[in-house]
Amino acid sequence: MYAIKEMFYTIQGEGFHTGRPAVFCRFAGCNLWSGLEKDRESAICNFCDTDFVGTDGEGGGKFESGKALAQKAKSLWPKSSLSNPYVVCTGGEPLLQMDNQMIDAFHDLDFEIAIETNGTITPPNGIDWICVSPKMGSKLILTSGDELKLVYPQPNGDPAQFRDLQFDHFSLQPMDGPNLDQNTEKTLSYCRQHPHWNVSLQTHKFLGIP
Repeated sequence: MYAIKEMFYTIQGEGFHTGRPAVFCRFAGCNLWSGLEKDRESAICNFCDTDFVGTDGEGGGKFESGKALAQKAKSLWPKSSLSNPYVVCTGGEPLLQMDNQMIDAFHDLDFEIAIETNGTITPPNGIDWICVSPKMGSKLILTSGDELKLVYPQPNGDPAQFRDLQFDHFSLQPMDGPNLDQNTEKTLSYCRQHPHWNVSLQTHKFLGIP
């Protein structure tokens, strides 16, 4: 059984694949915050801007099998497409639920599978693109992958502590919220001084897409 908050077809808004069409599959639940406002202040990840509680979002629900979940995602992909379908598994924390059965079901339908994870759980084999977004105060277990995307600034979150990890791409993303303008300036300044890092912006927010 997979609990999905929402699933929809959109354009990737942040990170290395910004601008790429994708089916977003948002898993319900997270191990760093309950998702309830009453728990935000004491949560490890208390700056999250995503609703991942329940299964009541667009395309959401409970899926009995990986095959059913993959078929739902495939139904959202344009039938006229000349490229293989691409799914981004996000959350919440998708690795609380993702398993080999689900991955095999997506691959059987020719999906390329990406995840966005906080890096605290070891992933199953077969995921095609792994993007880790570390959260300060949690134990980072997943120290290699395709992209490390750090929300910046975080308390005790010096990007230098991640630069020697085994990732192909490093992105710094301004923390959203009331200090977004200042955080954006800090991010731009850091990336100018440390070109090992690229700037990631949440383009979907100012483009007005989900």
